[in-house]
Amino acid sequence: MKLFPLYIFFFCINFSGYSQDQPVESETMIKAFFKEDFNDYFQVQHYFNKTQFGKGEIDFLLEKSKGSKNILGKIYSYTLLGRYYRNKTTYEKAIENYLNALNLSREFKKVNAEIVVLNQIGVVYRRQDKIRSALNYHQFALELVNKIPNPTKDIKISKSVCENSIGNIYLKLKQYKLALEKFEKAIVTQQELQDKRGLAINHQNIGFAYQNLEKLDSALVNYNKSLQYNLENKSRIGKVICHNSISNVLILKGEYKKALKYIEEVKVLSEQIGNKFYISRIYNTLGYCQIKLGKLDEGKNNVNKSLSISLKHGIPTNTNKSYEYLSEIYRLKRDFEKAYVFYKKSIVGTHKTFNDRNILYVNNLINKYDNEVKNNKIKSLAKENEITKLKLTRNRNILIIALVSIALFGVLLYAIYGQRLLSNDKKILVLEQEALQNQMNPHFVFNALNSIKLYIINNEQKNAVYYLNKFSKLIRSILESSKTKEVPLSDELKTMNLYMSIENIRFSNEIVYHENIDEGINLDKVKVPPLILQPFLENAIWHGLSSKKGIKKVSLSVLKVSNDFIQIDISDNGIGREEALRIKKNKSLKRKSIGIELTKQRLQNFTDEFKNCYSLVYTDLTDKNNSPAGTKVSLKIPLS
Repeated sequence: MKLFPLYIFFFCINFSGYSQDQPVESETMIKAFFKEDFNDYFQVQHYFNKTQFGKGEIDFLLEKSKGSKNILGKIYSYTLLGRYYRNKTTYEKAIENYLNALNLSREFKKVNAEIVVLNQIGVVYRRQDKIRSALNYHQFALELVNKIPNPTKDIKISKSVCENSIGNIYLKLKQYKLALEKFEKAIVTQQELQDKRGLAINHQNIGFAYQNLEKLDSALVNYNKSLQYNLENKSRIGKVICHNSISNVLILKGEYKKALKYIEEVKVLSEQIGNKFYISRIYNTLGYCQIKLGKLDEGKNNVNKSLSISLKHGIPTNTNKSYEYLSEIYRLKRDFEKAYVFYKKSIVGTHKTFNDRNILYVNNLINKYDNEVKNNKIKSLAKENEITKLKLTRNRNILIIALVSIALFGVLLYAIYGQRLLSNDKKILVLEQEALQNQMNPHFVFNALNSIKLYIINNEQKNAVYYLNKFSKLIRSILESSKTKEVPLSDELKTMNLYMSIENIRFSNEIVYHENIDEGINLDKVKVPPLILQPFLENAIWHGLSSKKGIKKVSLSVLKVSNDFIQIDISDNGIGREEALRIKKNKSLKRKSIGIELTKQRLQNFTDEFKNCYSLVYTDLTDKNNSPAGTKVSLKIPLS
């Protein structure tokens, strides 16, 4: 029997309502909080670490924070409300409050708070089996963490949470060995920091992975370690989770009476905590244990309780497991008609999220992605090594030529040296371009795979195969173009068409992309640097159209403006450069974009051999009311 993972959502925040010490009176702590001068979110978490919050206390803190315009107090209040509604399995209200916290964190540039909230939103989506959204939010959090120099203990814990959460998603996709790799990385950090809560999470997750790999003894060892850490932390919900996991392994080992003892010990405790997700889990395991002991009526009663809770609160994994157990009960009662009905419900429900062939397909995609990233890294390092050797050779030649020229043939050898230097410089430029192109953007590749993966998980195999073919053609085109300094304009336009198709997936195919080519131009004879148009299209999409509502359009036209030049225009009907700049300034972390500057340098290198130079002009488009209506980029490229 393989169960879906018990997601350790309650650990993903850095505080707990059940401290090792006696809880401090909430109202006293809240009033004293406003006399403190905190400027970091983690300071607020540590301050309230020993405070228990009910709904009333959370509302009180939020109102006081609004009244005093305490931003960190408001953010913390919304995260508490998010956790409160998540524990009540009211997921829409949980997301609503977490988004309030996220917007405040970004508006006031509270990066540490943003990291914590992104992880918490990911946890809610995992609980709802919305894998793509969950993975995106955890990935966003991990990207922010990796940009912070000299991370503190709290940041290291947050990174561990990110890796743990992504590992849990691997568990959900039945990629147990990949999940173990993630957990083993995270556990090193937690052991270093003596993070008992994190260690409890990791051993629970590792136990689940071993359970599904049918290494039951290893699973029990890790579940018991997790239980020990939870007992030391006085975590009641942690005790419930571990007892449920241990009971499931004991059932698999055929030790039904011992399993029943473990699960009965936490039945009342789970009801006291009130978390519907785990109450439903406990009743399911209790019922299944009773089924194995031949107590079919008692088992049926408890499984039906679990089913009622999971249906009411929208917990599909628990619902499917209840159907499976009811099918088993009716089979043992020899009521084969009802057994078949519930078995079919279980299979249909499970296949909405899981399909063995599709999961294998996803595994192959991820492995292919990992291999491509590794291969590109190897190629990049090889090119960089070759560049270094050329530079060393050039420097050595400079010294030799200087000494010989002083002693013997100064003018003649200086001319020879200059020729060799020019030759080496050109080789270095070509190699640097190849090294740059080999370092494909892993974030773009990762998100493209995630988008294709969603089609697979939703059994939209035609769409998955269609876009996978386009994706593979795009990757092949990028790799092939990295081997040359210039490509025909026809090949460049084909590559851009593939690029727009892949990017359009993330916009639900809302972008209308149109090409207009002057019939008098022989595209095969016009040469351009490879991937030279991609940064302009990327800017049009992510700075012009991503924040626009309504119809989104991108057009690309190629015109022959004279015998010496062609002109490529890229237009969008987005929000315009001024509004895009304003949005960029409001982001929490600012990245300096080097894409356009690097493109200008490549164009300059490319046209150095021509008698004419390139030109690049930006035009702000307006409508009849003189309001921003998009941006046009005009690139003139010489033909000779």
